[in-house]
Order: sequence, then C-alpha cells, then structure tokens
Amino acid sequence: MEEFPQLHAGVYQGFDNPENIDIALEYLGKSNGIQRTRELAMKHANLAATAIGSLLESNDENVRKSRRALVDLTQRVITRNKWHS
Repeated sequence: MEEFPQLHAGVYQGFDNPENIDIALEYLGKSNGIQRTRELAMKHANLAATAIGSLLESNDENVRKSRRALVDLTQRVITRNKWHS
C-alpha cells in the first residue's frame, strides 16, 4: 500500500467484494510488495535470533535445545513454503 495508496479503500472495505480482490491482485503484480515483505520478515527473524542469542547461557541441555529450536524457528518462518505443512 506504500506504493499504491489507492489500495487503501479496497483493503478497508474488505475482500468480500470480488472487485476489491481483482484490484488488489493487479496492484500486487505491479508492486514490490512481496519482495518488501520477505525483506522485512528476514530483518525481524534476524532480530529475533539476535535477541535469543543474548539470553543467558545455560549448561542445562533442555535450555540449550529450546534456544536452538527458537533460533531454528526464526529461520523456518522466512524459508517455509506456505503450501506445505
């Protein structure tokens, strides 16, 4: 919506109206929205991984596994394919 402010009206009206969907898809194809979304997701995932890394160290195996799982999750979010579970 940053690139095409005229999308605001359709988005706020909702997508029950097929016309709004068609307009949104048209502008989506013309915009950098998907790439920008990926860049923001990567930025926030990296910030999350950094925050996890700043937590106090522990010798507890369960804590270490949990931290690793959280870091892995930050990467999974940005590399997943939405069509597969």
